[in-house]
Amino acid sequence: MTVPAPDPREVREASLDELSRLRLPLPPAQFPLVWEPGDQIELRPTVEIEARIAVLHLILARCFGMPPQAAMSWLLASHLVEMVTPPEFQFVTGGKGDHRSFVLHHDALFALAWVLGLTKQLDPTLPVDERLVERMPHIPEGETFGQWRARILAAPQHPADAAALLDLHYCLDWAYLETERAGRTPPGLVDANAIGQRRWALEWAVMLRGPYHDEPPGWEEVDLST
Repeated sequence: MTVPAPDPREVREASLDELSRLRLPLPPAQFPLVWEPGDQIELRPTVEIEARIAVLHLILARCFGMPPQAAMSWLLASHLVEMVTPPEFQFVTGGKGDHRSFVLHHDALFALAWVLGLTKQLDPTLPVDERLVERMPHIPEGETFGQWRARILAAPQHPADAAALLDLHYCLDWAYLETERAGRTPPGLVDANAIGQRRWALEWAVMLRGPYHDEPPGWEEVDLST
């Protein structure tokens, strides 16, 4: 569903109000907007977001001891091999890559779960909901991707709500990094890495359409440099 994007300045004002409430530093006046007036927004197709959640969940299982053969068997049974990125494939099959960076994807998965209505909150001061694992594929029990999809019955957020949360995390990402650079303690129980991962997921899930936007990026192509 493609819808008109909300007023970016009103959304930004709300994001800055939230930063102020959390007593976080505010970005400079020239900090870019995420979208422009007149842009369109939509979420990626639900099945694509579900597939990304399932792949990230599998990678986390590999991080915590799932054998590569079992991981590949599940991917094949679930017809998800083509949804795995090259770096992820190397990690799943041979354990190659930055193990810590894959563990951090736990927060990206949490944000995607929020996008699909599998968790009710994405509070920047709170860690991942401990009950989230109950809503993930039960891989050890052999629950396939298709069986999991039928069980969860995703209810995606409205694109405008997801876009507003993207703008908030764009600002939060800057503020948390600035807080850490200043040697200050963040306001909650998560750090800049977690906020960055949540932003990564939202940048990927929310597709922006307009004259100043490129085609939506692939998972490994999401740019968090600004």
